[in-house]
Amino acid sequence: MLALIIVIILIALLFDFLNGMNDAANSIATIVSTRVLSPRLAVAWAAFFNFVAAFGFGVAVAKTIGKGIVDPAIISQDVILSALIGAIVWTHLCTHYGLPISVSHSLIGGLAGAGLAKAGVEALILSGIWKVVIFIFLSPIIGLLVSFVLTIGVSWIFRRWAVQKVDRFFRVGQLISSAAFSLGHGTNDAQKTMGIIAVLLFTSDVSLPTWVYDQSAEFYVPYWVILAAHTAIGLGTLVGGWKVVRTMGVKLTHLKPVGGFCAEASGALMLVGTAMAGIPVSTTHTIAGAIMGVGATRRISAVRWGIAGKIVMAWVLTIPASALVAGLMYVLVEELI
Repeated sequence: MLALIIVIILIALLFDFLNGMNDAANSIATIVSTRVLSPRLAVAWAAFFNFVAAFGFGVAVAKTIGKGIVDPAIISQDVILSALIGAIVWTHLCTHYGLPISVSHSLIGGLAGAGLAKAGVEALILSGIWKVVIFIFLSPIIGLLVSFVLTIGVSWIFRRWAVQKVDRFFRVGQLISSAAFSLGHGTNDAQKTMGIIAVLLFTSDVSLPTWVYDQSAEFYVPYWVILAAHTAIGLGTLVGGWKVVRTMGVKLTHLKPVGGFCAEASGALMLVGTAMAGIPVSTTHTIAGAIMGVGATRRISAVRWGIAGKIVMAWVLTIPASALVAGLMYVLVEELI
């Protein structure tokens, strides 16, 4: 059993790595498309701040994942293994085809699907799931509105500046906004993997050393889990999912440094705020909405709505698709274990 726990933890960290690969686009798309940094420097920049996010932002999202989606009483090693496989399969497919999905929601869908397969609807904590579903729609809308307003405000403040001077100023500003967004990405997304590993250890019937997990305590996230999750997502970002980067940074709309700054700053505000509130939102949804908001300040047609539509379709399919794969995997795992 201990060997199975170790294997599941490694699979969870693999999922976190794939999360970083797919979501690398969210952290660096704008800074690459505006040519502030080269792609390689941009992913290194984002990966560093993904890791730094381990220090100081709490674990509220991890607790929501660990206790707020599926009843912890029915969680077992096979449920978590099936959830991870469902999430990994969907994430890998979408990364391969360049679709910037919500990796967070693939994990939530995986948990829900495996929980349903084991114990039916009673296994689901509907209040937690509804919170996630509502923010599938709210996070891109809020990101769009905030970036739209911020872009209008910044344009008015700098209206008397020469175009070249504005460009130089916001090329520096984008380094800061990109770092802030990567911090938000790290603190929100790495916590999903933390929650999975922590609930695995919390519900384990194998005796564990207290440094691994103090099983006499209430649900918590060990510090080694926090560091491992942030390391994995940072390495995934460093590798980068380049097809997704092109979709987010080039195909969706054309950006200049001032627009990139506004999109990233809006996304960072959204991600840090929801992370502190324990709401597991999608960095993909947030930054896509913010990029569309910036494009819409020029004219509605500046946004390639056909590409946006394909992205939204992938968002809608993510939870049911990963839930279906995870449910099927649970049935298979039950037969094998």
